[in-house]
Amino acid sequence: MPHPPVVCRGTVLVGETGPVTRLHDADRRDFASDNYAGVHPEVLAAIAEANGGHQTAYGEDVYTSRLHEVVVQHFGDQATVFPVFNGTGANVLSLQSVLPRWGAVVCAETAHIHTDENGAPERMGGIKLLTVPTPDGKLTPELVATQAWGFGDEHRAQPGVVSITQSTELGTLYTPDEVRALADQAHEHGLRLHLDGARISNAAASLGVPLRDFTTDAGVDLLSLGGTKNGLLYGEAVVVLDPTADGGLTYLRKMDMQLASKMRFVSAQLVALYEGDLWLRSARHANAMAARLRAGIEDLPGVQVTRPTQANGIFVIFPPGVADVLRRRWRFYDWIVETGEVRLMCSFDTTDDDIDELVAAVTDAVS
Repeated sequence: MPHPPVVCRGTVLVGETGPVTRLHDADRRDFASDNYAGVHPEVLAAIAEANGGHQTAYGEDVYTSRLHEVVVQHFGDQATVFPVFNGTGANVLSLQSVLPRWGAVVCAETAHIHTDENGAPERMGGIKLLTVPTPDGKLTPELVATQAWGFGDEHRAQPGVVSITQSTELGTLYTPDEVRALADQAHEHGLRLHLDGARISNAAASLGVPLRDFTTDAGVDLLSLGGTKNGLLYGEAVVVLDPTADGGLTYLRKMDMQLASKMRFVSAQLVALYEGDLWLRSARHANAMAARLRAGIEDLPGVQVTRPTQANGIFVIFPPGVADVLRRRWRFYDWIVETGEVRLMCSFDTTDDDIDELVAAVTDAVS
């Protein structure tokens, strides 16, 4: 998806030694991505608390040990966790660990691993992606069946994993029953089920269920556990739910340059997010802001909200010229340039005032 132009604004602060120029406006919030948001104060505090003194490197630290305990609480006693730097790394590692060299992944045509990871699964992981067009970003057993064939055919990449995203790139959600149906189908054919959970917290908050309801209990084999989009400075994790699905992650993580030497600072952030209810509070808030935004604009003249708003994103087509007016103040993404569809994303730090200001601007522009 095309990125908007970079705009830098500085503010002048008064420090002890005189005026200091801050490189950005700390009161500015946009609607392009939840990656734009800063770090949640509770996560920053956790990083500071983890600092000082020495801890054993490469994951043999008390924070990574605590993270394992937290993950077990969410996903069950059999779960193991591998902290990594980012979501692309988590996805590539997950898929590599359960595929042979000739293996392939069945995924939606809109899946992040296909559209927004610059070929990393193919180039870094050596993985063939078998994509399926979907109207709502969600796979179904019927759709998977269009690519899950050719087993034993030496001329065709062998399907080995079904990968789904929760919530999807189109802002839709899988129910636990829908995930279970996909897991049953995958396992019947000897495939694994992977879940890309970059926005897993938003999905759980919207569905009103624990994380394990649509993961462990629904038959997911392994998942990418999101953090950055929900208030972390950086960091995600691979969580293995079926112990037999760990195909050498200990070695792959290092080989794929995702092994942090000072892992305590990744783990401390994930502990801060998932140990209590911060993950849920932040996701509920982002979802609520998206619902508020939709309610404020969907009935305006000429405004077409194009997809369900089930998590923290809104997809909309504005009347001609309106998006260009809004871009003078806010950044957001063009989703489908040909139709004029744009995506507006809310974050843990989006405020009521942010929403009301945008709604007022849209109202003014369409009138």
